[in-house]
Amino acid sequence: MGDTVEQAFIAPRYLAGIGDPGWITQPLHRVSGWSYGHDPLIPRVLLTSPDQLTQLRLAPGDPDDPDWWTIRQARTADHPAWAVTFQSRTPVEIIAAFTDALTDPSGPPAGSSDPFAALQKAGWETPRHFGGLAAPDGITRVERLGNPGSDLWHIETAVIRDPTIWRAVFTGTTPLHLITAVTKALGDPAPAMRDPHRIPGWARDRMSVDTRHVAATDVAFALERRISALAERHHRATGVAPAPPGPARGHTR
Repeated sequence: MGDTVEQAFIAPRYLAGIGDPGWITQPLHRVSGWSYGHDPLIPRVLLTSPDQLTQLRLAPGDPDDPDWWTIRQARTADHPAWAVTFQSRTPVEIIAAFTDALTDPSGPPAGSSDPFAALQKAGWETPRHFGGLAAPDGITRVERLGNPGSDLWHIETAVIRDPTIWRAVFTGTTPLHLITAVTKALGDPAPAMRDPHRIPGWARDRMSVDTRHVAATDVAFALERRISALAERHHRATGVAPAPPGPARGHTR
């Protein structure tokens, strides 16, 4: 490994492609203590929270399957069951915003959460004949569909006349602060870093790609730095350093 390595910085981040699934799964296991289970005959990952209430399933298949990523939480005394799905091309940074908020030991932020507020702050607007909000480039849209009790939050990234790039669907019972974490990540102008040889082929004319050399260690240890930051967050909130269940397991691809 040399001193530097070439990386592509892609904006908007919702066009960056999936990235490394370990960005999501390894912090859940190593910091938050989620246990893993798998069937060696089925290419999927199952992670379950310590209280056994929440499960993440990563089930690679057809890239257009709606539930490549699924996160479910069982009903509790205080909250009804909920479920979230993300398609395969959803950038891991978007999904990680959800799982980071879900596992925050500090709990939900004080006050009410409005998933639309962060997008409005980022300049998203309501286009004609549409009830939700759309990114300034019109590629990604967020809307709330249905009536209370049977509603869904829906995110879609698509270019007109082309197939949908990715979708995310949240049941209406999903805690709003978790959906808000996702919309904040959507509106974040910071680019996503990717291998320049794996830049997505879709919507190339709609994305900005800045390819430059960065320190090789910044790439090699990015996940470990993320895990350390989340472990420190856990320690600050609880006063107890998390005991990692084990060393890093390989990529979940």
